[in-house]
Amino acid sequence: MSSPATASDMKYRFLGNTGLLVSQFSYGCFMTKDWALDFDQSLAILERAFKSGVNFFDNAEAYAGGHSEVILGQVIKAGIERGTWTREDLVINAKIFFGDSFFETNGINKQGLSRKHIVEGTKATLKRLGLDYVDLIFCHRPDPCTPIEETVRAMNFVIDQGWAFYWGTSEWSAADITEACEIADRLGLIRPAFDQSEYNLFKRSRVDSDFTDLYKKYNYGLTTFSPLASGLLTGKYKNGLPADSRLGSVWYKFMADVNIQRAAKAAELESIAEELGCTIAQLALAWCASNEHVNTVVFSATSVNQVEENLKAVSIVPKLTPGIKAKIEAIVPFTPEAVPRYGPMELNTRSRYMTR
Repeated sequence: MSSPATASDMKYRFLGNTGLLVSQFSYGCFMTKDWALDFDQSLAILERAFKSGVNFFDNAEAYAGGHSEVILGQVIKAGIERGTWTREDLVINAKIFFGDSFFETNGINKQGLSRKHIVEGTKATLKRLGLDYVDLIFCHRPDPCTPIEETVRAMNFVIDQGWAFYWGTSEWSAADITEACEIADRLGLIRPAFDQSEYNLFKRSRVDSDFTDLYKKYNYGLTTFSPLASGLLTGKYKNGLPADSRLGSVWYKFMADVNIQRAAKAAELESIAEELGCTIAQLALAWCASNEHVNTVVFSATSVNQVEENLKAVSIVPKLTPGIKAKIEAIVPFTPEAVPRYGPMELNTRSRYMTR
């Protein structure tokens, strides 16, 4: 197996049609109320990632009810005081849509992409982070209740205030992104420059099919998440989905049959991983990063060891020759599927207010 990645091993890519460089792998500070890393754990993980060349740390207002942003802010401050990094070394983002709870029932204007929530949500995020600005701000989901022009204008206001430098989308359809770009051009405003999309060997339609014209027309950027498909591409589920595992939980019951099939496919990748001297997880991470349209792959980890193991994928990316990719494709073939304009999370969040 390969040795731990160092900062000199990491590659950097421009984020879409911007002059901003991001590491090809980035760390996702995702937390839920049931799973939260404390300050000491987070500091150790982020310092290890940074020393391995990671410069982009992903977060969102909804993660752990805003607590994830609080912890990240404390870690950034501590790293500056310890001389690990400067603020200028880091690329920090915000994601606005869900508020500080995915399915909050009160505070009816604390969600969505209205001008009110974008402005107030951004200010709340900066307060939790203890920062004057973030580098990137994403519309965390498309909003079925807010006109796209209102969102475009609000995001430009955020940039004009100096609260963020660039704005983008997350899990938007190509049609809505195109509309946002056309509105921005018509109004002489700043376009969205990138999307954050789910992307892995089992989830490819948005990145590998729906966005094709966006790359050509706008050089649209991509940060991608869930490279290991919620753990399916680690190989740990090849003997089934234990009831006490993440994929065995009630949240994933409706996909149990599909996930069992996918776990079997993941196990078939082991021979290719062995050929390259890596794990299935490292192969899956490297496969995502090998896509020329993917600027950075967001991964998560709950320990320093996991960070080190995941980042060994850096050395695997150059090994993914056309021949190796063909072998992977033979095991996990790609059939494009229609990408829905809105997914269940945004509809569940906003549909109770949809009266028009």
